[in-house]
Amino acid sequence: MAKSTSFLKKPLGMLSLSLALIIVGSFLAGMFNTSFYDVKVKEVSFKGDHGTLDALLYMPKGAGANDPRPVIVTTHGYLNSKEMQDAPAIEMSRRGYIVLALDMYDHGDSRWSADIPVKDMFGTFWIYSQFDAAKYVYQQPYTKKDEKGNAYIAVSGHSMGGFSSLVAMYMDEMNALKTGYRMIYAGIPAGADFSYAAAIAPQDQMQAAFGSRTVGVIAGKYDEFFFNKSDAEKSASEKKVKGTVTSKNFASTASGEAFLGLPSGQAGDSGKFYQVASGDLKLEDKVVRPSQSGERVIFTPNQTHPWNHISPAATADLISFYEHAFKGVTSPNQPNADLGSGHQIWWLKEAFNAVALVGFFLLFVPLITLLLRAPFLRGAVTGPISTVSAPAGGRQKTVYWLAVAFSTLIPAILFPTLMDKSAHGLNVLKIISLVLAGLGVLAFAAGFARGKSRASAWLARTRIGSLILAVVAFAMWLIFQYAEHLFPLGTFFNEPTTNQIVYWALVSAAIMVFITFAFHYFVKRDAGTKFSQYGISLNPTAIAASLCVALLAALGGYLLLFAVQAVFGTDFRLWVLAVRTFQMEHFVTALRYMPFFLIYYFVGTMALNANTRGQRGGYFWAIVLNMGGLALWLACQYGKDFLTGMALYPGQALNGILLFALVPCLAVAAVYSRKLFEKTNNVWLGAFLNAILFTMISVANTALFWNLV
Repeated sequence: MAKSTSFLKKPLGMLSLSLALIIVGSFLAGMFNTSFYDVKVKEVSFKGDHGTLDALLYMPKGAGANDPRPVIVTTHGYLNSKEMQDAPAIEMSRRGYIVLALDMYDHGDSRWSADIPVKDMFGTFWIYSQFDAAKYVYQQPYTKKDEKGNAYIAVSGHSMGGFSSLVAMYMDEMNALKTGYRMIYAGIPAGADFSYAAAIAPQDQMQAAFGSRTVGVIAGKYDEFFFNKSDAEKSASEKKVKGTVTSKNFASTASGEAFLGLPSGQAGDSGKFYQVASGDLKLEDKVVRPSQSGERVIFTPNQTHPWNHISPAATADLISFYEHAFKGVTSPNQPNADLGSGHQIWWLKEAFNAVALVGFFLLFVPLITLLLRAPFLRGAVTGPISTVSAPAGGRQKTVYWLAVAFSTLIPAILFPTLMDKSAHGLNVLKIISLVLAGLGVLAFAAGFARGKSRASAWLARTRIGSLILAVVAFAMWLIFQYAEHLFPLGTFFNEPTTNQIVYWALVSAAIMVFITFAFHYFVKRDAGTKFSQYGISLNPTAIAASLCVALLAALGGYLLLFAVQAVFGTDFRLWVLAVRTFQMEHFVTALRYMPFFLIYYFVGTMALNANTRGQRGGYFWAIVLNMGGLALWLACQYGKDFLTGMALYPGQALNGILLFALVPCLAVAAVYSRKLFEKTNNVWLGAFLNAILFTMISVANTALFWNLV
């Protein structure tokens, strides 16, 4: 036991462990993804009417032209990709259905072909993706059809994928008026109501287009975005709430009651199928198809919007819906078609994906340790430096811990303002920046005062620091003053959510610089701290070697990822945190953002090591400093929502969701910053690795609008 423990502490031992976790985790994830190899999973790419669509095709054994089956087309939401549909894809394919898990246009590996004006960005991918995919599936020989040419295809999607599914059924009905056959037989959006789809048709006509189809909705009671009451339904107190992160019950709203065909004030039952008259379908106020009767159902699990992805309850609802909708039309060769909704294995795939993800993050430190032994690359290691002076005495310690608390909390406190570039919040920050700049200038001027008092001597010693702080404060004012001109959505910065995060990161870096300089010049310098102790080496060889090591390590990690996907058909992920393969467009986009994230990680690596190196529990405090405030923000946001029915910030729906991936990334980045500083005695390698790795992870796992003009 002692020998094995000792081996794991060595670079080769830790590298072996990380590779074992990656290989074993990926092998088992691939096994559950294919339902113990009863389902063949392959990536397919095809031309749609508006570009190229990419998808994972789950083909059960025996299904094909000689045994056509019902097909389920399922897709993701705004910020995700096809892999987020693992749960329904695995569960329905193991029940004998053919499943196409789709990347919507400009997500994952799918691309919109035409130019997109920035103002029309949200009027592209979700409108057409599902309908274009349904047309492709309809043409395939494995798709089951009746004698009239009507296909047994179901469309489903999460969030904006749900809107795409609703619109697809409407477009299919309009198309059927011309062709005489329907391609789509049933549909169930998850985490999506009729709000966005109303841009195509009002709810009554959307429902009329459903006709005799079986249609459902999964409406989480804590969904951050949708299933809200209309303004007419809200009480006076509810109208005062500016935001949608509240508890709700879609089955009791006017929209939900109308969907279930119930009279106003009669709330529907969750999970109950209602026979509903669709209403007449009209075109230009003329009836083009009379009302038909179809089944409708609403499921209301107690969960949030992103929770739908990893929910046995939501997955059970989907299974129950498909079993009901396709009852009597499945293939006689689907022995598992009636497998109970509680019998689920998708979570095992998710668990072993997570094992591989842990292995991926464990890979880099031992790999870099070995790389640092190579000629030239060992130049990344500079001479030993002592730790930054610890606070001495009760007063200094009190100030130190107050500064640590402030540094931890301020990125979270400012998070809503910075992510939304709120005009009011930015105005306050501009005033604070100017005040700090003015105080810095005054302190600099006072530093030239002649006198023999202790105060005068202290001012003289700190005049350089005062000037630097004035410059940093003025730079912060510029960042706030010209916020709208920094990272504008367009041809260069073409990822909306990455634009938000990188602006937050840039401001956070500026604040960290201000705090670090303030402590150095007004507290730590008098305690003997030298600037060289912060690890900012200006040795060109050290900088170049550090960049090369970081590039080689990232290249090795991603080559392993591509190999795993080729062999096992999986990647590294847990819920919304995903390390996925990428296309050239992702790589080019990452290069545009990387210099700005490098500023954040460079400053962060310096600050983390200055404040935690040499202290007991240093790694823990480094993690707390890097993400503790944001984690606390999440806890308060959702804790208040679950306890009271209203979140701390009801208007922070999308931004809160982004933190579920950002927080763990910042935790891992903190560990890399500390560990690689220990190995090199400078900040460069940790900063380079974090910037390369986490920019690539972020860019490849969100919406990328490549054709913006």
